[in-house]
Parts: sequence; structure tokens; C-alpha cells
Amino acid sequence: MIEGISAITLGTHDMPRAVQFYGALGFEILHGGEGSSFSSFRAGTGYLNLIAQPAERRWSWWGRVIFYVADVDALYHRALAAGFEPATVPRDAEWGERYFHLVDPDGHELSFARPLPSPVQ
Repeated sequence: MIEGISAITLGTHDMPRAVQFYGALGFEILHGGEGSSFSSFRAGTGYLNLIAQPAERRWSWWGRVIFYVADVDALYHRALAAGFEPATVPRDAEWGERYFHLVDPDGHELSFARPLPSPVQ
């Protein structure tokens, strides 16, 4: 039986830039760093890992990783303040989440979301 996802590992062509990007969003670095070929960040009870890839290795759209956050709008404004350009503005979705999308410097699509409160009946 599958119990959960422990970590997601994303490739990067520029570890210093990637580490700075995720640090600016508030991810806590646990291992590695700008000079490392592998870095690991805390993502709730799981981990977001970065692994350096050679320049000749390319990838195309692979999907999207979704992170639940305490405050979608606060993180959106933090991203703007860091000079990032989110792909969408925060909005409430028909499937019951508030979210926005942001593409990291290596082209990985990230979504930051929070379940909407259930309607009072």
C-alpha cells in the first residue's frame, strides 16, 4: 500500500540560482546548498530535492508539483517581492482550493495551494 510521497527531486542546471529561488520562497534548506550537486529542503513532512544536471541534459514539461501552504496570498506577495513573476494570480478553484502557479528558473511548474473552507450548511 502506498502511504505517501517522501520527496520530489527536480533537476537544475544552476544550483546557486535554484537554491536562492527556493530559499526566497521560504523553503528551509537541510542539506547541500549553492556549491553542492544535491540539495534538500523541508516541504512540510516531506522534502524537495534539487540535483545538478549537465547543460546538455534537457527536459520538457513534466507535470506540476503542488505544495499546500498556510497562506496562498502571503506567499504570492512574497514571490512578487522577491522579483518572481507567477504564472497566475491567486484564485479560488471549483475543486475547492485557492492556488497560484509559479515556474522555477529551470522550468519546473509549481503550484501553491490551500483547501478552501467547507461551506456552512
